[in-house]
Amino acid sequence: MTDQITREQMEYDVVIVGAGPAGLSAAIRLKQLDPDLSVVLLEKGSEVGAHILSGAVLDPTGLNALIPDWKEKGAPLNTPVTEDHFFLLTPAGQHMLPSWPVPKLMDNHGNYVVSMGNVCRWMATQAEELGVEIFPGMSCSELVYGENGEVRGVVAGEFGKQSDGTPGPNYEPGMELLGKYVLLAEGVRGSLSKQVMEKFDLRKGYGPQKYGLGMKEIWEIDPKKHKPGRIWHTMGWPLGKNAGGGSFIYHAENNQVFIGLVVHLNYENPHLYPYAEFQRFKHHPMVAELLKGGKRVAYGARAISEGGFQSLPKMVFPGGALLGCSAGMVNVPRIKGNHNAMLSGKAAAEAAHAAIKEGRQGDELTSYEKEVRKGPIGQDLWKVRNVKPIWSHLGLYASMALGGLDMWTNSLFGFSVFGTMKHHKDDARDTQPAKFHAPIDYPKPDGVLSFDRLTNVAFSFTNHEESQPAHLKLKDPSIPIAVNLPTFAEPAQRYCPAGVYEVVSEAGREPRFVINFQNCVHCKTCDIKDPSQNIVWTTPQGGDGPNYPNM
Repeated sequence: MTDQITREQMEYDVVIVGAGPAGLSAAIRLKQLDPDLSVVLLEKGSEVGAHILSGAVLDPTGLNALIPDWKEKGAPLNTPVTEDHFFLLTPAGQHMLPSWPVPKLMDNHGNYVVSMGNVCRWMATQAEELGVEIFPGMSCSELVYGENGEVRGVVAGEFGKQSDGTPGPNYEPGMELLGKYVLLAEGVRGSLSKQVMEKFDLRKGYGPQKYGLGMKEIWEIDPKKHKPGRIWHTMGWPLGKNAGGGSFIYHAENNQVFIGLVVHLNYENPHLYPYAEFQRFKHHPMVAELLKGGKRVAYGARAISEGGFQSLPKMVFPGGALLGCSAGMVNVPRIKGNHNAMLSGKAAAEAAHAAIKEGRQGDELTSYEKEVRKGPIGQDLWKVRNVKPIWSHLGLYASMALGGLDMWTNSLFGFSVFGTMKHHKDDARDTQPAKFHAPIDYPKPDGVLSFDRLTNVAFSFTNHEESQPAHLKLKDPSIPIAVNLPTFAEPAQRYCPAGVYEVVSEAGREPRFVINFQNCVHCKTCDIKDPSQNIVWTTPQGGDGPNYPNM
């Protein structure tokens, strides 16, 4: 069908996909370097920030490099970190970890508790003032290739397909937006980025990417308990030996706290239910006391890249580059990637600008690859490269001791006694058959501190046009019932934090696998964790998905 569609074309110097911190930084830097460059930025959310749930601790180094006078320009970094505590939780209590053994690179003083949605909205205004064309609500559904196989552009703005994939009465074919270079800043497990990695074999010679599932709620709490700038991180309960991960609680503005749990997706037990672990976490006495008398105002979830330095793929390809979390630039022990995303956008823009100035187009931006690996991003990730592998191979307590030692030696002496440890396999292959594990009994939500998935999804303000094709595709529709159910107890029922997947059993009928794609919050966990690698996440129509509030 694609071959029969005629689309209008628009030419730009640079096409950027994704208006997160990486894409926005690239757009801003390009126009800083040359106001005459034509730059278009495409965002699948209904507005910039709509798909970015508020709540992060931002290291301002990336913003300092991009817009040094951000304070004077009104950037919404209003809550500096004032307290920074680590706790090891037990079911009924907690142990505060002393600060003296914690490596200095983990220090959060000088950082800010922010709404990244609002930071991105502010960055969008800076980009538009420089002349960047920003088109929200424009999903990029396909890549466009040139005569020599290079990435030439993207198809954006295709609307009106019916549930069977055929054009409906209001079908819009979209446009081909073409550029000398295409920068992919889609975030974790972006659909176009995934295609590019496979087509150009960008993972060859590099380790598999590792992921976590981050679930987050925004609460308004009793003003007497609110301490702007206070941040807590916890490890231990409720995950214990079932999975790696930990929690965060950040006190922001307006009596709000951002509370969340990250579950590493290399867990083995297919009965594990990450969302239920998050809800159980809020019943810990320390957390329950903080939230008592408050109310939840938003919910969301997103996969997080955790592989670190070893898992960075080749980041350039003919005609473009991977930016930020599309490549995987999160510093896992610091739980920070926004600063590196901004630095990557800046570096990609500088490489593209230099290439265009030289009259080049459609080739590999090798200077960008070099800058990421050898510059501030690579240096940031190199110092912590062994923390995640140690945790994966040896567990929490070894990670705390040996990972801490490794960060100290890397910071002080520039070397590691462990060398560079490897990730052995991807997270899907870590899942073991259900027969080797006991089911986990989770308490029912109480509707006060904890909530069922569908109730919480309503607080992500997610919307999908139900007449469109499902954006969650099965390579083989038989696998969920024929393979995953008998072997793995079909873990899609549990690993999805939005209740998208169900196994429906009815008297006298065979079990059915149901995909409630309208619930999807775009976390990409299914694309990552399905043990058969049978689910493919694709972009829905532009504007569909979460609509996180401007908090």
